[in-house]
Amino acid sequence: MSEVIKIVAIEGSMRPSNNTAKALAVVVDELKKVDNIAVEVVDPREMRLLMPGQTGDSSEEILQKIVKDATGVILSTPEYHGSYSSTIKLVIDNLGFPSMLAGKPVALLGVASGRIGAIKALEHLRSVCSHVGALVLPGPASVAEVHKVFNEQGQCTDPSVEKRLRGLAVTLVDYIHKHICPRKALEDFVRERTDE
Repeated sequence: MSEVIKIVAIEGSMRPSNNTAKALAVVVDELKKVDNIAVEVVDPREMRLLMPGQTGDSSEEILQKIVKDATGVILSTPEYHGSYSSTIKLVIDNLGFPSMLAGKPVALLGVASGRIGAIKALEHLRSVCSHVGALVLPGPASVAEVHKVFNEQGQCTDPSVEKRLRGLAVTLVDYIHKHICPRKALEDFVRERTDE
C-alpha cells in the first residue's frame, strides 16, 4: 500500500508538561521513523470539547473528522483514582455514536505514579473502547512510577520503558500492515474490477 497511513495519537491529560504527553512523544517518535506514516497528535487542551448534553461552539466535528480519516489511533491516559482520566473519556464521548473509533485499531498507553503502573486505567479504557466497537490491540503500554522515568527535557531515562513505548508503535504499525493494508488493497482491486 503506497498511500500514506494516518495515525492519530490522542493525549489524555490537560496538565501542563504532563508525563502522559512525554510518554506519548516516545511512541510518536518511533512512528515517525516508519515510511508512509503520518502522525497527528491531538491535544484536547487545544480543542473545545463539551460534556454530553451541553450545547454551544465545539470542536466535536473537527475531532471526529481527524479520527475518521485515521487508519489507527493511540489513546493515552494517566491513571487517576484507579481509572482513566476524565479528559480521555471526554474525547471518547465527543467521537459520536456510532463512534469514530468503531472498526479502527486502537493502541492504549497508560502512565501512573504508583509501582504497579496504569493497569486499572488500561483495563477500564479497554472495556469502553471495545464497547464502542474499536479493535483494541493486545499489549498496551503501562508506565509505572512515571515521575521517575523522564528528565526535565522530557527524555526517557529508563531503557526498558523506552523499549516498551516504542514497541507500542511497532505493534500498531504491524497490525495495520498485516490486516488493514491487505484489506484495503483487496477492496481497491474489487472496485477496479466492477468499474470495467
